[in-house]
Amino acid sequence: MAWQVWLAFLAASIIISVTPGPGAVVSMSVGLRYGYRVSLQSIAGLQVALMIQLAIVAAGLGAVLAASATAFLILKIVGAAYLVWLGVQKWRSAGESVSATTAPIEVRRLFRTALLVNLTNPKAIIFMAALVPQFIDPAGNQWLQFAILCMTTVVIDTLVMSCYALLATRFRPWLADARAQCIQNRVFGSLFVGAGAALAVSSGR
Repeated sequence: MAWQVWLAFLAASIIISVTPGPGAVVSMSVGLRYGYRVSLQSIAGLQVALMIQLAIVAAGLGAVLAASATAFLILKIVGAAYLVWLGVQKWRSAGESVSATTAPIEVRRLFRTALLVNLTNPKAIIFMAALVPQFIDPAGNQWLQFAILCMTTVVIDTLVMSCYALLATRFRPWLADARAQCIQNRVFGSLFVGAGAALAVSSGR
């Protein structure tokens, strides 16, 4: 892969990752509530979902999803409903001091939640299906090129999501009591609901 092609893809990956979306909301929410080390569970979930989405694109299924209005609509509704459900659960969550102990099962659930947030976003799959092939040289080793692009995307997104989580941890001292935690739950609950509503009313492909 030519350096100029890779650098162009690197720039595109940075712009895509920095643009706020459900993944950023997840990273900030967990970072603010539990700190950066625990937020790595969510960030890992986001990246596994991203690799699955890239594998879907490589297998050509992204084109199928882009061509099928019904499949796109179903996945979009499922994704929007899941985000709204997360928001409602977050809104209804009781306030609790940030110093409270995190149960191991809850930490594991953070990975699954982040994984599903990314997997149920059909627009991400279709966007990658349109973007990634533009940087593949048909005359070269396509699988090697795809592996390079996949690694680049995951590394960049991991760094960006880590920055969002670290930024959120700076505000943890403000959540020293249950009332402040309750406010935080409602703020991020509203963000999740808003993200779900935005996905539901989006125009499609």
